[in-house]
Amino acid sequence: MLYWALVFLVVAIIAGALGFGGIAGASAGIAQILFYIFLVLLVVSLLFGLFRRAR
Repeated sequence: MLYWALVFLVVAIIAGALGFGGIAGASAGIAQILFYIFLVLLVVSLLFGLFRRAR
């Protein structure tokens, strides 16, 4: 998932540099959403790992 967030971020940067504002904004929004989902899943995974080792 982090890979796709980085892909959309690169697409947004390239589209922004070429003057495609709508595409750049949409790609940046998608990249941001995917990044936050990745962070939430990472935290949940770490918490489950800690609780599992505690037993």
